[in-house]
Amino acid sequence: MTNHTHDVRRRSWVASANGHPDFPVQNLPFGVFSPHGEMPRGGVAIGDSILDLPAALEVGLFGGVVQDVAAAAAEPQLNRLLNFDAGGREALRDRLFEILSDEATASVRALEPRLLHRAADCTLHVPAQIGDYTDFYAGIHHANNVGRLLRPDTPLSPNYKYVPIAYHGRASSIQPSGTPVHRPEGQRKPGSETVPSFGPSRSLDYEIELGIWIGPGNKLGEPIPIAAAHAHAAGFCLLNDWSARDLQGWEYQPLGPLLSKNFLTTISPWIVTAEALRPFRVPQKPRPEGDPAPLHHLWCEFDQTHGALAIELEVLLTTRVTRARGMDPHVLSVSSTRHLYWTFAQMIAHHTSNGCNLRPGDLFGSGTISAPGIEGWGSLLEITEGGRNPIHLASGETRRFLEDGDEIIFRARAVRDGFASLGFGECRGTVVSTP
Repeated sequence: MTNHTHDVRRRSWVASANGHPDFPVQNLPFGVFSPHGEMPRGGVAIGDSILDLPAALEVGLFGGVVQDVAAAAAEPQLNRLLNFDAGGREALRDRLFEILSDEATASVRALEPRLLHRAADCTLHVPAQIGDYTDFYAGIHHANNVGRLLRPDTPLSPNYKYVPIAYHGRASSIQPSGTPVHRPEGQRKPGSETVPSFGPSRSLDYEIELGIWIGPGNKLGEPIPIAAAHAHAAGFCLLNDWSARDLQGWEYQPLGPLLSKNFLTTISPWIVTAEALRPFRVPQKPRPEGDPAPLHHLWCEFDQTHGALAIELEVLLTTRVTRARGMDPHVLSVSSTRHLYWTFAQMIAHHTSNGCNLRPGDLFGSGTISAPGIEGWGSLLEITEGGRNPIHLASGETRRFLEDGDEIIFRARAVRDGFASLGFGECRGTVVSTP
């Protein structure tokens, strides 16, 4: 259900928000920022600026129940905000829209110097304390592509279409956009070598995913039913699951990745709320004929008709050479979250089906989101077919995997006719050599 906060005709008195590619007044994502030399605090992205929530509280712009939610959103970690249900978040969103839209009073607009900071002058942080991180494998085209490289005759594991596959990742190394990507070291054993060696990864890769911020949690031993699972996804971000493919190929037998993944995960620093994304809810794609129906604990008619999101995803690459020459970034892929095989609610319901407890601020990764064709494949492992077919850049360079100095940029846009497009902010990382 949409409301006045989604009205495409509404504008903001913050001029840079009008027509902004990511943060028009219809978005209003939450994050944690620090102006130069100051302490981190909660804020809201609006155009090229950030609304300082502690300052807004100090001048009395919130009252009643909304004041409690706003106080949680003003904190240097947003776990308490994420613990509010959709009603609390929506009440705060309504008031923020009133403050920042063209209906704001002259007295509010006069507070601009006190309320707004230039985003370019601020540092952005991971917006919540992440207690646990789970990375799913819900992109079926990615799973098929990778499976064909390893098992040409049976690319998908037998359980793939029955269960949302996932592994438990490392929360401590999740960092905001712009954090350098130190090339990881570990054991490698390509097929041409008889014993493993230790050293820097030779096959560093990216994976484009959507991050899901968990809101209200559940008690240990009390599963979240699929019909209620959507209420536990408070917001979304972009997520780069950096992957050292040579380390991964050696260590994943039989338990899965460790050093090949846990050295860094990069996220875009703004939490784009489930409420802002309501206009972009779409039906889950029907399963191909012959695929098994989800088991009962993963099936909900409402989720099938409203559980997917229409978000366009773009991956770009720059190198030291292209940046020095002032060349445009090379577009590696363009995909969409509509290609996910499992919904976010199914991920949540499955994760808790054994009684596992989620907590506010936990983070899920969707898994690599690849489109059916090569123009939308979400990793170099797929695009170069395991490094066998390098990509050719306009600079004359080639890439099989990432080299030192390469920068990967993720961008995303939620798009629907009749509504303002919303973005997520960029998710960037530049590879640097091992210290």
